[in-house]
Amino acid sequence: MDTEQVRRAYAAAAELYIALLGTTRQVHADDLAFIGRHLAGRPGPVLDLGCGPGHLTAHLRSLGADATGVDMVGEFVDYARATHPGGRYLLGSMERLAVADHRVAGILAWGSVIHLPPPDLDGVLAEFRRVVAPGGRLVVGIFVGDEVAAFDHKVVTAWRWPVDAFSARLARAGFTEVERLQRPGDGTRRPHAAIAAIATGG
Repeated sequence: MDTEQVRRAYAAAAELYIALLGTTRQVHADDLAFIGRHLAGRPGPVLDLGCGPGHLTAHLRSLGADATGVDMVGEFVDYARATHPGGRYLLGSMERLAVADHRVAGILAWGSVIHLPPPDLDGVLAEFRRVVAPGGRLVVGIFVGDEVAAFDHKVVTAWRWPVDAFSARLARAGFTEVERLQRPGDGTRRPHAAIAAIATGG
């Protein structure tokens, strides 16, 4: 993934992105419930990676999770800090997390891995597994298609995945799927899925 290209693209679109998608009112109730069900009760820190405007981080904190938002786009981090002053928001990359091994109870990656080309996905999932403690949870939101394929996302090129194929990548990285949620496109949103997985092994 050309990280700098993605960062610049989101920085340029930050104001519009925040206006359209910057609150939990734009998130389906079933998605919010799914996120909360798997991450709100974790006994330890939770990272919201690619947190964007910070609304899902704030949602998790409202449910009692010790959640920290991380994003590589400074405009998003600044907005999140100003809008959710009780939260923690850090500038950083999910490709190189400034976290010691097995220190995290959960990770939310809601739409934040969609710009990873397939050859780059395994390395990022391995980084997730490095920081998540055994038994910790990963919740990932992805776009869904019949095959692994790139498409013209409104901000920058993204990828859609068959859910089973993405779940297999999670398994290869050391995560075992425990639940999935799929929703077809509705005319304004593309088909997407959420996968919750547990970190296995040591």
